[in-house]
Amino acid sequence: MTALPGETPGTGGTDTPQDTVSPPDTGAQEPAADAETPETPAAVAETPEGAEAPTGAADKAGTADSPSAGAGAVDPPSTDADSASPAPELSEAQAELAAQRELRERIEQRKAAKDAPIAAGAGLSGTAADLLAAVRAVESGEKAGSAFFASPAPAPRPSAPAAAAPPPRTPAPEASPVRTPQAASPEALDAVRAVLVAGGAPEALARPAVGALGEQAAELLRTDPWQLLAVPGVRPEQADGFARALLGGDCGPDDSRRTAALVGWVLERAALQGHTALAADAVRAALAERAVSDPDAAVREAVEEGVALLFQEGQDEEPEQDGTADEDGLAPDADTPREPVRMLLGLDRYALAEESLADGLARLVNACEKAADWAEAAAAAPSPSAAELIRTTAAAGLVAHSGGEAARAEPAALIAAARGLGLRAIGATHSEDGRRRLAAATGDPDTAVTLAGLLSGAQGPGRDEEGALALDLLVVLDAPQLDVESAAVLVEALADGARLVLSGDPGVLGSAGAGRVFADVLAARTCPQVVSRTPDPGPIGELVSGIGIGELNQVAAPGKEVVIVPVRDAGEAVHRTVQLVADSVPRAFSIPADETQVITVGHGGAAGTRALNEALKQRLNPGPGRFGGFDPGDRVVHVPAPGRAVPGVVRSADAEGLHLDCGGVPVVVPQERVESSVRHGWALSAHQAAGMRWPAAVVVLPGDAAQGLSRPWVYTAFGRGERHLSVVHGVDQALPRAVAEVPAQERTTRLRPLLEALPTSDAAS
Repeated sequence: MTALPGETPGTGGTDTPQDTVSPPDTGAQEPAADAETPETPAAVAETPEGAEAPTGAADKAGTADSPSAGAGAVDPPSTDADSASPAPELSEAQAELAAQRELRERIEQRKAAKDAPIAAGAGLSGTAADLLAAVRAVESGEKAGSAFFASPAPAPRPSAPAAAAPPPRTPAPEASPVRTPQAASPEALDAVRAVLVAGGAPEALARPAVGALGEQAAELLRTDPWQLLAVPGVRPEQADGFARALLGGDCGPDDSRRTAALVGWVLERAALQGHTALAADAVRAALAERAVSDPDAAVREAVEEGVALLFQEGQDEEPEQDGTADEDGLAPDADTPREPVRMLLGLDRYALAEESLADGLARLVNACEKAADWAEAAAAAPSPSAAELIRTTAAAGLVAHSGGEAARAEPAALIAAARGLGLRAIGATHSEDGRRRLAAATGDPDTAVTLAGLLSGAQGPGRDEEGALALDLLVVLDAPQLDVESAAVLVEALADGARLVLSGDPGVLGSAGAGRVFADVLAARTCPQVVSRTPDPGPIGELVSGIGIGELNQVAAPGKEVVIVPVRDAGEAVHRTVQLVADSVPRAFSIPADETQVITVGHGGAAGTRALNEALKQRLNPGPGRFGGFDPGDRVVHVPAPGRAVPGVVRSADAEGLHLDCGGVPVVVPQERVESSVRHGWALSAHQAAGMRWPAAVVVLPGDAAQGLSRPWVYTAFGRGERHLSVVHGVDQALPRAVAEVPAQERTTRLRPLLEALPTSDAAS
């Protein structure tokens, strides 16, 4: 395939955020995620029209991109705390919070055992403060640790894992719709609204403010108005105006409250781009741009207050001088250039997660039985790569496995082999679609869960009497989508002696949340690595494989598996996309419109997801949108938590909320959450589509999308179609240039050096 001429590329409507908070010398950053949240009433902050709103893990989610909101629009965060009706059972959000509490407890215990613990947490508020309070309650004996586990403990774990029979599985509550609990009390919301009005801020920020700052949000905002920066989408200039309205002349650009909040804001914004830390110089530069006269003092004070943690990367000790000299009479290292020391700043939660994850991975590496004999199972494997993976896993507690779509058969073979040996083995995927594909590959639906379902307790084997997952082997597919906080919770939940396999395609876009866990594990080389030799089949597989090495090749497609549709402008791109989905693909390949996914670069612009979804709805499911803009039969994407985009279909609506069918799982979205967590889903971005596949994919590249293209973006988007790929092409030579010259943007993380510094008995093979 070759790129065909089109319009000269423009600059708007891409899915690269135009308002990146990373310092000016770092350049544009690849979004950590782009799960767009729908429009909400006008508020304080603004996201540029073309930008895809990135979502980070944990408490930050989405910024406004509504074309009608105008300057000063913001989207409330997509948190699971905004629902109206309590659930009779623990929801995913509650269970994930419990898992986070468990992680915090273990981390704090480790920190207390160190000679020089990191001083952090004194300046925490909102959710983070609640987590620490829960941890202290457990440590003091006020609450039992068992209260934080989402599911009842099954039978005790057998002492000989290799001979253990799989225990009875805890059935998932498939029949009951998933609901989101209400978190913000009416009193807290009213108090926050009063403070917001007094400061000239929109009342619509009340709910996200309580979500970010907790029930004490009103008092915090009165005493420290710059805490408003904790609300996703609020910018410093808007927080400054809010502070001036409340404090009058008692505030200025060097107010310690302002500088501390700015440090946190810079680091939070960097986390949305995937960074778990930033160079201290970059933070100082960002503060100087915000009129802080002494950035050095501001950073020092932020560290002292616990807003950020300071880390040192590189050689930090002077070489010992023992008086010896080499044959030339020079002392050792006298003329040897030393590695420069780089100072990093990071937020408490990501620092703790990375340290816990590194310790947990080392524990798995060192605690596993290395003499297991799986030779017979390896000999029966369906492919040489599957056999290599089985043999490697038998001798290691942690294994990294990489390969394309076809290579997913190898983890499936490993799971089947392990279960044949009597081990408790399952695979966890990023999406419900991935779970179905894994279950089909193993032939057993009990072998596949989603990662969110496993962590929440809704899926999987449950936990043993010690609170660990009742597993001997866990295979995580779609590992590049694993962010550092989720990975830390997952690894902490694995018992000593359990085996963990991280499997995925290194070429796809990275995780929605902060971190690059899979890439750091591969780069650290502290565990065996298995690289699949199974190529992706067919013209689409050949095309995507070439993109992975920086080549946009012409491929033979006798069955029209790959089709290029040149367009002159965005209007024609929308017209041809609707034609392909509604007519051409169903007629040529017998693939119905609801099995064809449209993928584009950004949410804004004349051919972004919003414009495409509007056109596709008019053609495929016209209606008045009587349920908050939606009609029964509409394809949607639901964002139940930051960074998670779950495709679904609208079934109905009532006083309880909007009823969705998300891959066979009924979901009820409360009325007040519909606007902030549901949007139409005929067209998605590549970040939202990662980890999923459809029979056909239509990738739309309008002229203004050139800036948002990179090799990982093209690799991910072009690989979403199983049988057919249409490329609506209007970016001219920007496409081959992006494939050849624009690699993935680097993320600043600390996991790799932490892993390299830990003593492990395994090494990369």
